[in-house]
Amino acid sequence: MNLRRDVFQAIADPTRRTILMLVASQSMTAGAIAANFDTARPTVSKHLQILTECELIKQEQNGREIYYHINAKKMKEVADFIEPFRNLWEVRFNKLETIMKKHKGK
Repeated sequence: MNLRRDVFQAIADPTRRTILMLVASQSMTAGAIAANFDTARPTVSKHLQILTECELIKQEQNGREIYYHINAKKMKEVADFIEPFRNLWEVRFNKLETIMKKHKGK
């Protein structure tokens, strides 16, 4: 059974978000990533598989090691989707701040 993975389901998991943060700054092997967690290595491997299927990370073979690194293009797609919502909330918070300042002045 081949399940279609959703990017937002993938990043909803805190472990996968942590993995994304780890590989955002440098490529890492599965073992190096797993060393950051108190879970079994197969569990981390499953998280890596999900992130890879969603194309949030990429694998690169270097000799016998497989390194994982962030897929900036896919992350930009996620950021582009979220941006209108961020803008909406920024406008709302600015309006709230203006109201609070007026109320504080009274």
